[in-house]
Amino acid sequence: MRMKFGKRRADDDGIEVIEERGLRTLRLGSCAIQSLMRVSRPWDLELAYTRAMMGVLMFNPAPQNVLMVGLGGGSLAKFIRKHLPQTQVTAVEIDPRVIAAARTHFELPPDDETLTVIEADGALFVKQQPECADVILLDGFDAGNQVEGLATQKFYTACYRALKPGGILVVNLWGVDADFAEYFARLSRAFDGEVGWIAVQHKVNIIVMAFKEPGAAARLESVQPQLADLSKHFGLDLRGFSRDLQWAEGIVPLLN
Repeated sequence: MRMKFGKRRADDDGIEVIEERGLRTLRLGSCAIQSLMRVSRPWDLELAYTRAMMGVLMFNPAPQNVLMVGLGGGSLAKFIRKHLPQTQVTAVEIDPRVIAAARTHFELPPDDETLTVIEADGALFVKQQPECADVILLDGFDAGNQVEGLATQKFYTACYRALKPGGILVVNLWGVDADFAEYFARLSRAFDGEVGWIAVQHKVNIIVMAFKEPGAAARLESVQPQLADLSKHFGLDLRGFSRDLQWAEGIVPLLN
């Protein structure tokens, strides 16, 4: 990729990296932002939806294994490495250009004992990994659209099987997607209705958390006294996410 001075930009067949006012942006074939990094704090989560995805720490503040499907600029991986240095992160990304951009322009470190980046089809990879992760972070978009192969009933069921007991799948969905209602219904079926969601940016993004085991609401209630300390530790508004999180039955008004 080439970088230009002033408004710094790099283009590579649909991959665009722009740096302006200390913020570096990754776009992939559309105006939709795939990743955003503050150059002075590359491990921070600048995009609201990524912070909401890490709201999963309300339920498991110290996951041993995290599987990411969709890498982007590696924001989630870098955040986990900064705040959870013992957590093993495996990131699966189908597009080698995205991996290259994350490494050359977004300060994603090389693979080591806690980080593995795999160039592969996430849908196929997950099907081959039974009970491999405590948390799956699914953020699968191509040129601004949901990747259909990462939103099928079979794939969500494969995610269920890929989670360890007590595991959680976290999915970034477009609230404005014409197929949003169907995607949510598939998730609910795959996880027997054990599903919660957080609306972000006026419902543009809907962060869905699907739980392999029942009792998530009770678990969240039990950790309320710890959320202030956890919020401070991770630099996230976990108390706010706790207030905003709704359960599957509350999705009906959003679908109308």
